[in-house]
Amino acid sequence: MADIVPESEAFERTVEMLRGGHVVAVPTETVYGLAGDATSGPAVAAIFEAKGRPRFNPLICHVTSLEMAETHAEFSPLARTLAEKFWPGPLTLVLPLKPGSPIHPLVTAGLQTVALRMPKGFVARLAGSLGFPLAAPSANSSGRITATTAAAVQADLGSRIDMIVDGGQCAVGLESTIIKVEEGAVTVLRPGGLAVRDIESLTGIAIARPASRSPVEAPGMLTSHYAPHAALRLNANIVEEGEALLGFGPVRAAGAGKAAAFANLSEAGDLREAAVNLFSHLNVLDSTGAPVIAVEPVPGEGLGEAINDRLMRAAAPRDSGQAAH
Repeated sequence: MADIVPESEAFERTVEMLRGGHVVAVPTETVYGLAGDATSGPAVAAIFEAKGRPRFNPLICHVTSLEMAETHAEFSPLARTLAEKFWPGPLTLVLPLKPGSPIHPLVTAGLQTVALRMPKGFVARLAGSLGFPLAAPSANSSGRITATTAAAVQADLGSRIDMIVDGGQCAVGLESTIIKVEEGAVTVLRPGGLAVRDIESLTGIAIARPASRSPVEAPGMLTSHYAPHAALRLNANIVEEGEALLGFGPVRAAGAGKAAAFANLSEAGDLREAAVNLFSHLNVLDSTGAPVIAVEPVPGEGLGEAINDRLMRAAAPRDSGQAAH
């Protein structure tokens, strides 16, 4: 199994492993990522292999600064404004790939765009020390529940990787919001840890959504994704015999007392708390072996948009498309 090393002790060893072409599971403020050198074909291939991820699905590159990002992508004034406001943080920008960028084509899935994010803390320091962007999709088997703790990474990928950096529970708990910026237009490709309304407030632009059959331009756009082994039944107002229950708020679905297991995303009905708890609570309920997890309704405003996006993809039929992040 992988070595689990506390973040406070892991920096130099992580730098050495990444410089040597290895992949390492690392904490970010959003979720745990499986990091590798974004300019190295073998390192990026090792990420895909560890995750079992379809290679037509692009990866996010993590940078240490806007200056590093601008060496790899073309920034319009609008894109620069967004980066200056929301970086470091849970926002990924999909921008035109700059000619001559050494980012490997496996990272971009052969597209002429690249997804860039500046995270807070450990990963940004790594990229700064190494001098190259880090490709770092979520540290979980492709299509399965995203990991927000080192223990969750170990349970899923521990036999496939050498090292996990333990930074504790992720503060945001949802993947980044991904937007594509082009010619004064902004399209949200994946809602996430930054509320879309905050982007609209800054830009004054109504954010577009991609069509349901849009081509995959960023992580998290495939229909079936983030899935537990159990089936998910959404917007449940009643609990059936043998089901586990994922609750939200102080009021329970009818029959909650007979649930096989129960976890509440937020007793107070707080969407930020619910986002932090989403994947860890799904993991807990899934580990009980219940065949179905009933999910109480979650409001769709603010971070609720991203929470419901994850739940809908987790509940999608497994044969409706390959799943990956």
